[in-house]
Amino acid sequence: MKKIAVYTSGGDAPGMNAAIRAVVRTAHAKNVEIIGILNGYVGMIENKMITLAPRDMANIVQRGGTILKTGRSAEFMKPEYRAIAAENLKKAGIEGLVCIGGDGSFRGAQALLSEHKIPVIGIAGTIDNDVFGTDDTIGFDTAVNTALDAIDKIRDTADSHDRIFIVEVMGRNSGFIASAVGLAGGAEEILTAENVVAVDKIVDKLRESRTKGKSSSILITAEGQKPGRAYDLAEAIRKKSNLDAKVCILGHQQRGGSPTAHDRILASRLGSEAVAALLSGKANLMIGTLGNKIVEVPLDQVTQNEKRGDTTLIQLARILSV
Repeated sequence: MKKIAVYTSGGDAPGMNAAIRAVVRTAHAKNVEIIGILNGYVGMIENKMITLAPRDMANIVQRGGTILKTGRSAEFMKPEYRAIAAENLKKAGIEGLVCIGGDGSFRGAQALLSEHKIPVIGIAGTIDNDVFGTDDTIGFDTAVNTALDAIDKIRDTADSHDRIFIVEVMGRNSGFIASAVGLAGGAEEILTAENVVAVDKIVDKLRESRTKGKSSSILITAEGQKPGRAYDLAEAIRKKSNLDAKVCILGHQQRGGSPTAHDRILASRLGSEAVAALLSGKANLMIGTLGNKIVEVPLDQVTQNEKRGDTTLIQLARILSV
């Protein structure tokens, strides 16, 4: 291959810029021209592409977000718009793609490959860490640390006022952020799609904590499909027990900020390996991690399977929060 392209798709995640940087500089080291597609699949349809040079990557490794912009495209779900995107890519002489995003982004990439024979390699970039086939995704570590920093501050207030706080973190139906920050932040209970707890049990635990002299409590909940569910939980606790629970929804601040060293290193490794895989003739793969090892996972497996959260951290958090 003499010319490839890179794009970011779906929600932004800290470390995407580090991945772009690795893709661009690895490609140039192998004498391959690299194109950046702006705004994900929207830019592919609208033919928004720029040539990227190594020096364009200066001072972006520490930046959150993505210099290529990102988003979701309802139009790309239709075959006629994918045909337009494919035509734009072929006219530009692009012979392969590196897609940085989640499983929804990978489904779009698979459609380009199956319908228009454009080779694609995926890199998992999402704070949710909900992509099947990889232990870790770009942005997850940063999001956890951002949420944990906020929870530490909230605990100071909870302790000062003897209050119950319910902190809602992002992750949609994925409980990875919630379970990680719940354990690290000393939460009394963690609620996720994998760990549904009855309000009566939560109330019993809060009352038990108070009999043991614990005057403040932190509960962590994943947002689920309905952001703001923490308010429903707070109201349910009040009705069951007359205990007043304050609510803090951390929201999109978890997507932003400078990526941690872990996410920068992960993004750099995955970006470089994605280019190497593409140039060796491979396609329809995601580059991920298993432990500390880089692995190649067929995109068919990634998009057809669901990564379920591990409740081990939640069980440990319960033991340690007594």
